[in-house]
Amino acid sequence: MADEPGPAIARALISAHDKTGLAALGRFLADRGVEILSTGGSAAALRGAGIAVREVADHTGFPEMLDGRVKTLHPKVHGGILGRRADPAHAAAMAAHAIAPIDLVVVNLYPFAATVARGAAFDDCIENIDIGGPALIRAAAKNHESVTVLTDPADYAPVMAEIAANSGATTAARRRRLAADAFAHTAAYDAAIARWLGGHLDDSFPRAYSLAGTRVQTLRYGENPHQRAAFYRTGETRPGVATATQIQGKELSYNNLNDTDAAIELVAEFEAPAVAIIKHANPCGVATGASLAEAYAKALRCDPVSAFGGIVAVNRTLDAPTAEAIAALFVEVVIVPALEDGAAAVLARKKNVRVLVAGALPDPRAAGLALKPVAGGFLLQDRDSRAIAAADLRIVTRRAPTAAETADCLFAFRVAKHVKSNAIVYAKDGATVGIGAGQMSRVDASRIAAQKSADAAAAAGIARPFAEGSVVASDAFFPFADGLEAAAAAGATAVIQPGGSVRDAEVIAAADARGLAMVFTGIRHFRH
Repeated sequence: MADEPGPAIARALISAHDKTGLAALGRFLADRGVEILSTGGSAAALRGAGIAVREVADHTGFPEMLDGRVKTLHPKVHGGILGRRADPAHAAAMAAHAIAPIDLVVVNLYPFAATVARGAAFDDCIENIDIGGPALIRAAAKNHESVTVLTDPADYAPVMAEIAANSGATTAARRRRLAADAFAHTAAYDAAIARWLGGHLDDSFPRAYSLAGTRVQTLRYGENPHQRAAFYRTGETRPGVATATQIQGKELSYNNLNDTDAAIELVAEFEAPAVAIIKHANPCGVATGASLAEAYAKALRCDPVSAFGGIVAVNRTLDAPTAEAIAALFVEVVIVPALEDGAAAVLARKKNVRVLVAGALPDPRAAGLALKPVAGGFLLQDRDSRAIAAADLRIVTRRAPTAAETADCLFAFRVAKHVKSNAIVYAKDGATVGIGAGQMSRVDASRIAAQKSADAAAAAGIARPFAEGSVVASDAFFPFADGLEAAAAAGATAVIQPGGSVRDAEVIAAADARGLAMVFTGIRHFRH
């Protein structure tokens, strides 16, 4: 297709639920002598702006009917859009049936997703499934050799500029780009309907699964500079990175976004004031406290070296004292549900720090789906929304954990859920004191976590490792007693793990021999 303007646009069909920019577009077309066909609210809006409009019913000679379900589904409309101008047989058929060409189609669709999001009744959602609109869009996009299709008001201005610069026509390159956008638009619309209807059938894993997103920004690069990347938002309303507002700082990178998502998902696990510091999608410090400032100090103490250049998430409105503490360290991103004016002023002094306001926290117990790409496809699973309570614990050792150990075990197990497997987490007094992440063997994860605990204590000028007197959480069972023995050597006094190994008896015996309390959860939290 040559990149040159086609014939001047002579006739346009406008049927847009979103009236943004519609009057300016209609006036521009009318001033150029373009005949405008329209229906319903779009026609009324255009007439209200003093623009002459011809009703589609007058054009087709067929009345709107079935409560508006049938308006544009007519051969004089679709024939005018789909007819190939350079094909003599098409031209003859159009002439024989008095079908006038339609050169521009301006359509955006009934607000189905917004209707679902506001909790509308099932029948109301069904009525907001657009039929005629997608048919018009797809017809125009298919015949983009001759027809220009507009589905987004953001495209009105550049298209008007191109028409003005090309004697009333658009270029072939523009029409092809708009056609691709149009098919993506209807695909996303249909995907939203399919997921919603499948949800009513309790069909989370249908025969065909469609995923659609709207590009938020093109990123500088992906995980590495040689990889291209972009950030997309889906229709999911879960609070977090995709719904947050950035109020200051540089543009977010691919890695920033990934790590910030991990941070807010983790900190949302806790009811008490909590802080999570994330590096490379793993926590390097997590803590709860009587205040955010206390929680931040405890989280930072776990691994102050790794925290440098990390991501900080809090689960409360950020106050000025905590903001001052955060600002004393170089961090890449701070994500909060809200922040006080004083905290905003403190962080504003660090102009390169990205500050995101999420407005709310994601519900860690809410059902949802998680997707992971693989070569030639993707894996789809339920989000890991399980949480363990004290009532779920099964004591398997001679010694039962104390109340304080039980509380720390539950805290540590929640953190372990967000640490890459194999994961080991030491915790004490509602704070992590050593984390071993992403190791090929569990005993190595246990030893690394213990070493980090010793290093952090040394950095704080404390002779004894923080892990002494702590509890230890394992995201999956100990396949051998060696991992537990390493934890005991580090000073842990209680253990929480899923259980289920063929060597559970051996591991329990090792715990009893060292006077450790151990509880089984029956739930595993692998995170790959």
